[in-house]
Amino acid sequence: MDNLSEALEKLKLASSDSATDSVESCLDCLLKALANNNTEASMKIQEMAILPLLPGLLKPQNSCTPKVANIIAEVAKNEFMRSPCVEAGLIPPLIQLLNSSDQEVLLQTGRALGNICYDSHSLQAQLINMGVIPTLVKLLGIHSHNTALTEMCLIAFGNLAELESSKEQFASTNIAEELVRLFQKQTEHEKKEMIFEVLAPLAENDAIKLQLVEAGLVECLLQVVAQTVDGEREEDIAQLKTSSDLMVLLLLGDESMQKLFEGGKGSVFQRVLSWIPSHNHQLQLAGALAIANFARNDGNCIHMVDTGIVQKLLELLDRHVEEGNVTVQHAALSALRNLAIPVVNKSKMLSAGVADVVLKFLQSEMPPVQFKLLGTLRMLIDTQAEAADQLGTNGKLVERLVEWCEAKDHAGVMGESNRLLSALIRHSKSKEVVRTVIQGGGVKHLVTMATSEHMIMQNEALVALGLIAGLDLVAAEKDFVGASLVSVLHKLLSDERSAPEIKYNSMILICAVMGSEPLHKEVQSLAFIDVVSKLRAHENKTVSHQASLTEQRLTAQS
Repeated sequence: MDNLSEALEKLKLASSDSATDSVESCLDCLLKALANNNTEASMKIQEMAILPLLPGLLKPQNSCTPKVANIIAEVAKNEFMRSPCVEAGLIPPLIQLLNSSDQEVLLQTGRALGNICYDSHSLQAQLINMGVIPTLVKLLGIHSHNTALTEMCLIAFGNLAELESSKEQFASTNIAEELVRLFQKQTEHEKKEMIFEVLAPLAENDAIKLQLVEAGLVECLLQVVAQTVDGEREEDIAQLKTSSDLMVLLLLGDESMQKLFEGGKGSVFQRVLSWIPSHNHQLQLAGALAIANFARNDGNCIHMVDTGIVQKLLELLDRHVEEGNVTVQHAALSALRNLAIPVVNKSKMLSAGVADVVLKFLQSEMPPVQFKLLGTLRMLIDTQAEAADQLGTNGKLVERLVEWCEAKDHAGVMGESNRLLSALIRHSKSKEVVRTVIQGGGVKHLVTMATSEHMIMQNEALVALGLIAGLDLVAAEKDFVGASLVSVLHKLLSDERSAPEIKYNSMILICAVMGSEPLHKEVQSLAFIDVVSKLRAHENKTVSHQASLTEQRLTAQS
């Protein structure tokens, strides 16, 4: 340590005299001390105020520059030294050095910047603002044959790509081409993994997704899948997962997805289809997720249903009723739900037996599967009276829906159960369905749904309750009273924030329940006539007209 102190004193003198030889020997001594005991040597460097001398030594033409940058890189391995490095003004001269043509200078400079900014989003953001991204992308292109420099660039990209502010800058460079070119040259698993770690955060940006597709990344990924699908080594399994996951991520961008779909004739789309019957769970999962992503517009959905994809998904689900891979179940149900959105697909999918297969998962205890199952059935029965009637009279289904309507720990499942319960009534308009729901104990949940914070759910509940009152008021009377329906309607009509549709459907429902003596008494006791008469002046003509009709009805039966 005495030698170090001596070297640090000499460095102070030598740096002011610009004596290159004596500076070099001092730097060698520092590097030796850092290699021997980094923490102790770094503390001594800080103690003797050496850091502020270093910017003056970071000159492009200075032969000492690589060693100075190396010392900074070593010192900045210690968290306590990073702020002093910034305060000493080391970042601007280091960034300037990234324009050097000397590969050793570039390597040590990259290491120094990387270590100083390690785990600091604010410093990484500062680098981005100083234009480091285009410089590093350019370096990767020029020095792609230099393994150490390439790795340094990849590590830097991996760190910077985590920041949202970096994505726009990356998108304005040719990073996609450079990474794909680099990926194509790699044979080692570790190197491919490094590139994957950069690609994943970058591919979250839609513009970069498209650039990666245009640069040929998808073909590279398909090649990796083909090479690793039957592999049993850990690295094969890891690469298969990473490449198929990345493939699915690329399909989340509308433009990149449509480019790969190519009207349903794209070779990529066809290859992805072949993953669904695979025996590999990872490929089945990626295939189903890819179909769900392709099924994001009506044209694609219609084409896919017409070309038999539904059957492949049903066969896949059938294989997983017993095997029970939850992620595959969830993905296949997601795909079916999306495919069922266009009206022309619903009857075709029902004829193909989709509802029957989906119902096999009714006993699932996994909320993600429950959620997708409910959404798929709700999409299928939309405007399909016969299917709604058939499912609505299925006692086991209604019983499960009522159970899930109480799943307070899973708001999504609870919301979807309520919506499906309402949809069964609204689309079937069937007295049998209404009776099944009443007997299953579903009425109270629909009354609660009418108080939801989501207007669409409120409205769906009110329409369903109106149909229940219209089709079988006698059977529903007890449940309406028990769930305080009249009180709920009074609140909805009195609340100025209630949307016009909510007010309109609440008044329709009030008129519908007037045929029940106990409900009629509740309506009278809550002075509905005062609330309704105010609504005659409502700006919405439909609401004001209904208010007049409701007021006449209330007056006539008071």
